[in-house]
Amino acid sequence: MAVVYQENMGLMEKLRILSDSAKYDVACTSSGVDRKGAALNMGNTAACGICHSFSADGRCISLLKILLTNECIYDCKYCINRSSNDIIRTSFTPEEVCTLTSEFYRRNYIEGLFLSSGVQHSPDRTMEQIIKTLRLLRETYHFNGYIHCKAIPGADGNLVEMAGWYADRMSVNLELVTAEGLKRLAPHKNRKNILLPMRKIQDGIEEGRQMLGFCGGSKGAYWHTQRRLSGKTEKEKLEEDTVRLFGKEREKTSDALDAAGGFKVPSVLSDSVKQRGFVPAGQSTQIIIGATPETDFEVMSVVEALYRRFDLKRVFYSAFVRVNDDANLPVLPGGPPLLREHRMYQADWLLRYYGFSAEEILTKERPNFNVLLDPKCNWALGHLEMFPVEIGRADYFQLLRVPGIGPKSARRIVEARKNAVLGFDDLKKLGVVLKRALYFITCSGQMLYPTKLEEDYIVRHLLDASSGKFPAHLCGEKFTYRQMSLFDVGGILDPGTGEGLCC
Repeated sequence: MAVVYQENMGLMEKLRILSDSAKYDVACTSSGVDRKGAALNMGNTAACGICHSFSADGRCISLLKILLTNECIYDCKYCINRSSNDIIRTSFTPEEVCTLTSEFYRRNYIEGLFLSSGVQHSPDRTMEQIIKTLRLLRETYHFNGYIHCKAIPGADGNLVEMAGWYADRMSVNLELVTAEGLKRLAPHKNRKNILLPMRKIQDGIEEGRQMLGFCGGSKGAYWHTQRRLSGKTEKEKLEEDTVRLFGKEREKTSDALDAAGGFKVPSVLSDSVKQRGFVPAGQSTQIIIGATPETDFEVMSVVEALYRRFDLKRVFYSAFVRVNDDANLPVLPGGPPLLREHRMYQADWLLRYYGFSAEEILTKERPNFNVLLDPKCNWALGHLEMFPVEIGRADYFQLLRVPGIGPKSARRIVEARKNAVLGFDDLKKLGVVLKRALYFITCSGQMLYPTKLEEDYIVRHLLDASSGKFPAHLCGEKFTYRQMSLFDVGGILDPGTGEGLCC
């Protein structure tokens, strides 16, 4: 193992190294918590400042994103901090992390902390240092702002639970979706060590809310959409998820997860910590896209199983960046697969907000995303028998299937049509993206203009619209199109489809 460890390093030099080492972790969000400031505490989770990432309501927020240490006993092929890399190693002390966080917050540089770490000495030792840091920050420095921390795979479940009382969000990175991929690129990790902390966090969120009556720990978006629409029994869904997540080792690993339950409130916690709740912003994970040869269908099937079995708040996707020269890593002439990552995020929103399942978005026969069209348009073109949809009669979930109509605009349509007959002018005011929706809807039995319900015809015109070129037969029409913004009636937009999502 090639390690260059520099002693007596200054705090700013440590910050430069450990913030740079953390930049490949994309699970950086501050959603799910709205805690106001208190007289005896410093900071909150609601104020806005310098923008670096986005919260659930569309606000730009800033987080101090660092590693506790870039030392690591693991040799993951894709990681810049792997044990075999010849790089300068350093570590923060818990006091140094607290000093940086509080001083950066006082200067309005940040609104919270994102703390990850390499695995130093052992998972338990690393987790203990993370807990010490968070406890010091909360109880000694009285930091009441947002904190997202990593749960270290392989760490004792009691340590994971303890960290959950001090963090707003926790995450355990799955990294690769198959056991074979982990074995080849991350030989020191396995599914069991990754999924056990997930189960601990999930149990803590659910049981902590019930035992202590917390307001936090809200369900993820997936629970409110697809889970309610599925016609399968819980036993059937559990069996499918077990196969997707565990493969050949499903019996042994699944039994270990089932035995991992059990939760109790530690007696050493102060009342202020208990009032904050256990991981009130939920948990998330990250998946690397393009490092292993899995299809998009395999990735989304595993993601759906994670949402269903662990009630994750978010799954983040990171296009593979080749930072190490290794024979086991793919060579990507075109660079990181950013378009594929983008399609993953679009499909993820369909799972969480639109009631789609992985089997609807992709199939074994067509296992990869269409590079030209977003997943929702691609699905609609494959199911033209379901269109056009009559705006005056379609229910909420039928409207969600229409390209150009998002959850917010669908709810507005359902409410508005109780009092009036809606036309295409009205749909524009309600936030519908007509340049996509017009091929799939009718108002009072009429389409916006005579069109063909044929795949080639619609694809051709959709691609013209996406490039800024509108069909010739629309020239001279009274309808004009422009890019929607946060200030339009559609509110916050779906980043993948441009559809209005929420106010």
